[in-house]
Amino acid sequence: MRLLLVEDDPMIGESIVEGLRGENYAVDWVRDGRAGELALQTVDYDLMLLDLGLPGKQGMDVLLAARKRGADLPVLIITARDGTPARVQGLDAGADDYLVKPFDLDELLARIRALLRRRVNRTRSVIEHGALTLDLASHEVSFEGQPVKLSAREFSVLRALLDSPGSVVSKSQLEEKLYGWNSEVESNTVDVYVHHLRKKFGADFIKNVRGVGYKIPVSR
Repeated sequence: MRLLLVEDDPMIGESIVEGLRGENYAVDWVRDGRAGELALQTVDYDLMLLDLGLPGKQGMDVLLAARKRGADLPVLIITARDGTPARVQGLDAGADDYLVKPFDLDELLARIRALLRRRVNRTRSVIEHGALTLDLASHEVSFEGQPVKLSAREFSVLRALLDSPGSVVSKSQLEEKLYGWNSEVESNTVDVYVHHLRKKFGADFIKNVRGVGYKIPVSR
């Protein structure tokens, strides 16, 4: 999952980025509203964390402009502006949730998971696909009743493919889920992770659609 953080406070931003990357999210961090607007127009993010009091362009204006363009990604406002009018304004502008600073990292992570579940019409933090079980909260994986150890990026690739079983996910889309702006991407990285997953779950678990990408077949 690739997230956009729009936050001008360096201490808060560094703390959030560290916490999110520790949970295997790819994170791009920008520090003003105009940079946030540009990022939204160039990358297909899974979720945006948006501060309201930003230099360059206010967070509320970034949100309104994004919704006007038709951007449908979940938006979680993170701000020090506590009070009902500010919350109502943010939600009416198109935000999906609202978290007041200071907040606990565990609560932030729980709200992110809830918004991502909602985006793919999932009610629980557990994905079940045939004999495979993937717990998004604990990052535990089991197959045929036995625990399976995955690296952080193996987990991310598997999750991206399981968000829509039967649908093809391109190599570039998988790379976007794995890496932020400052990460170096090797040409065969996705292929390597797919190979590792096939060794753990079976050669036919992930299908290669030649010239297009990869998919996990619909469970029968």
